Amino acid sequence: MERELYPMCAKCAKRICDPYNKIGTEPPSIKEAPAICSMRLKPDVIKKAVAEYEREDIKEFARLASLQEAECYEWVPSGVGDRLGIRTKFPRVEETIQFAHKMGYNKLGIAFCIGLGNEARILDRMLENRGFQVISVCCKVGRIDKEKIGVKREEMIGGPKGKLYYESMCNPITQAEILNSEGVDLAILLGLCVGHDSLFIRYCHVPMTVLAVKDRVFGHNPLAAIYLSSSVYYGRLMTQPAEKR
Repeated sequence: MERELYPMCAKCAKRICDPYNKIGTEPPSIKEAPAICSMRLKPDVIKKAVAEYEREDIKEFARLASLQEAECYEWVPSGVGDRLGIRTKFPRVEETIQFAHKMGYNKLGIAFCIGLGNEARILDRMLENRGFQVISVCCKVGRIDKEKIGVKREEMIGGPKGKLYYESMCNPITQAEILNSEGVDLAILLGLCVGHDSLFIRYCHVPMTVLAVKDRVFGHNPLAAIYLSSSVYYGRLMTQPAEKR
């Protein structure tokens, strides 16, 4: 049976799309790309998407984003002869502030998880100190009972004891709509749960970026599980479920 081909950039070892170490300004021929390359499989989609950069607002947004990317690195003496090395300069929160200034933004929105209330408070102060007006919305806005979306009391975080307590649902659609209604220039996502963040992104109609994502185990650093996937601690993530073996 002939193998189905579809974009699998994660499996590519050639990376001709980014020939960083190649001398000269011309990239390798597309013929050198593997059969799973998106550029070989989706040329029409790429052509249509790239045409969007001809829109002046999009082109300028992308240009400033690329400038921001480059400014996060600097060349310094490597300590080996006259060679230069490259090092990073800014954490993501500072990069977000710099990019917002580049874009001329004045009003920023924060959509945050109530579990990161302290982090939201600190971020709010940082942004205000840099001259921005900040609109912030907590995930529990509206205080809607979870039963509204069909969650049973015994299925709530409180478990069996939860039957005695009221639990507000996370309300990312309202978070998005409030920031939309305020006309924020940029929405900043801070620690929303998996799924809730998806709904926020779906309903957010202004430019947005993610400062942090929810990871209750690793201090909101989900890549830690990736880095530990070859260890005895999280090697289970690399194994197939028994029913698929």
